Amino acid sequence: MAKGRSTAACNFPGQFNALLEGAFRGAFFTNQGGIMTERVLLIGCGDLGQRVARRFLARGDHVYALRRHPPADDSGIQWLQGDITRADTLPALPAGITRLVHVPAPGARDADVYRGVFVDGLRNVLNALDTTQLKRVVFVSSSAVYGEHHGDWVDEDTPPAPQGFNGRVLLEAEAALAARGLSSTSIRLAGLYGPGRLQLIERLRSGAVGAPRQPEHWANRMHIDDAASAVFHLALLPEVAPVYVGCDDTPLPLHVLYAELASMAGAPEPRDAPAPANVGSKKLSNARLRASGFTLQWPDSRQGYAALLNEAA
Repeated sequence: MAKGRSTAACNFPGQFNALLEGAFRGAFFTNQGGIMTERVLLIGCGDLGQRVARRFLARGDHVYALRRHPPADDSGIQWLQGDITRADTLPALPAGITRLVHVPAPGARDADVYRGVFVDGLRNVLNALDTTQLKRVVFVSSSAVYGEHHGDWVDEDTPPAPQGFNGRVLLEAEAALAARGLSSTSIRLAGLYGPGRLQLIERLRSGAVGAPRQPEHWANRMHIDDAASAVFHLALLPEVAPVYVGCDDTPLPLHVLYAELASMAGAPEPRDAPAPANVGSKKLSNARLRASGFTLQWPDSRQGYAALLNEAA
């Protein structure tokens, strides 16, 4: 035997080749901080999706995103072009994807469009994707699946009873994903607000919105950055529940929220008006998400809106 030569390195060529193959496919790469890197694919990747993508990029992960019309940017996202509603338009998806986030935005508020994006689109992506190294799928859903609860508390164990087609389609998509047998979870988000989402403020200033005072209509919100952080958190959590509610800590009667926002924005006091159609009155609980270790940056939407108005001033 040659002096100083290790016999261990020569006795396991199969293991060595397997290690190389795993590293090539992204399973064993680490970043400079020693954190195992992921190969992430986001489907849709609009405002919310790009905020999720930036969190993965900050970790040093490899991030791919599929859209019908990818933007031209230098964000570090590796863009793919295709229409998830048409399987024949999908490009060859990257091998070795470890985390998949389904967060498309329907092009129209229509039942067939929703089903094409959320049910058929998710199925087309999963059928086209090599799932051998897939560790997690996060499906971004909506609290619209719950329907009307007359101001009662609602959590993940509350039976869904969607009032509109959007909630029904999302519930169908959640069930289809759960039936695939993958490590997956759905996060049912409350109404999002954040930078670039100040339409409510403008409508309050114009006197175009109101809310009922009796009976009170309870509403729920979540800052878009908290929503992105929650999706990112669930994508990397070692073990997940099938469903999480995504909202802040502070459900509010809609007329109270509108009155406080109007005061902040220098808008007239909101008028008394019927409750919004197909948006049930309920108080969402984020206890399960909190118990998983997630922390909100904006636990009260009034604080979040105040910060946005200060930034816009």
